[in-house]
Amino acid sequence: MVSIMAIYLVGDIQGCFTELTALLAQVNFDREKDILYLAGDLVARGPNSLETLRFVKSLGKSARVVLGNHDLHLLAVHAGIKKAKKSDCLSALLAAPDANELMDWLAAQPLLQKIPNSNPSLKVENEDLEDFAYMSHAGISPQWQLTDAVEQAELIHTKLAGSDRKKWLALMYGEEPNNWSDAITDIEKFRYSINAFTRMRFCFFDGSLEFIQKDTPENTADTNITPWYELSKTIINTAWVFGHWASLMGNSSTPNIYPLDTGCVWGNELTMLRWHDKKYFKQSAQKKK
Repeated sequence: MVSIMAIYLVGDIQGCFTELTALLAQVNFDREKDILYLAGDLVARGPNSLETLRFVKSLGKSARVVLGNHDLHLLAVHAGIKKAKKSDCLSALLAAPDANELMDWLAAQPLLQKIPNSNPSLKVENEDLEDFAYMSHAGISPQWQLTDAVEQAELIHTKLAGSDRKKWLALMYGEEPNNWSDAITDIEKFRYSINAFTRMRFCFFDGSLEFIQKDTPENTADTNITPWYELSKTIINTAWVFGHWASLMGNSSTPNIYPLDTGCVWGNELTMLRWHDKKYFKQSAQKKK
C-alpha cells in the first residue's frame, strides 16, 4: 500500500496556471503520493484555463475537484446555453481539439469532497460523515444539516454527469428559491443547491441566500445579512474548506472554516493549505488582471 505523503488544498485558480505550477513546486508536490484538493473555479478570467484543465485532469486520482460557479458557467457556454464574455478568457479552451473530452471530465466532478482527518491510505471501517472535513466552492447552506449537503451534492453530480446534462445546466440559472423550505420540486432543489454550493457568501438571518453582496463582512453596510458560516451549525463540529469569497483574503475569526480564495486572478496571490499541519503556502500573482 502506498502511503500518502501530504494532502494539499488550493483556492480558486481561475486559469492562473503559472502560479499553480509555481505553488506546487514550492511544496515539492508528488503526484504519485500526494493529493491535491481544488476548491473550484479552475477556469475563467485568467490567461490559461485550457492548460489548467488539462493539467488537473492529468493528475487523475491525485486531484480531488469541486465545481465552482465559473466551471458550471463554462459547461453551459460549451453546451450553447450561454455566451462567453470576453472577460471569461475561454476562447482557447472552447476551440481546443480536446474541448469535448475536457468538458465531459469537468461535468463528472462533484460539488462536495470529503477530506480525511487521518491518513487516507488507511481504510477505516464504519466511517461516519463527521469523521471528515469537507470542501465545496462556496460553503454549506446554514439551512442544511451535513446529511442534506451530502445528499444534494450526489443528486447534482448524477444529473450533471448523465446524458441530460444540457437540460440541467439550462435549469440552474436563477435566484429562486433562495430558501430551502421553498424548494419543493426537483428543479427547485437543484437550483437552490447549485447556488448554495457555488454562489453563496451572505445569508439573511433566517438562513436564506443573499446574492448581491461580495465585500468583506466588516465592509458590508447591510445589517440584514451575515456570512453563511456565522449561521451554520454544521461547522461547529465539522471543518469546512471553501473558495469563492476573494475579498476575505483567507481571513476569518470563525473556527473550523478555511477560506482559500485570495484573488490570484485579481493580482493578489494563490493560496494552498497543507492539511496535516495547517501550514499555508502562497504564490504571488504574476501580474494584475
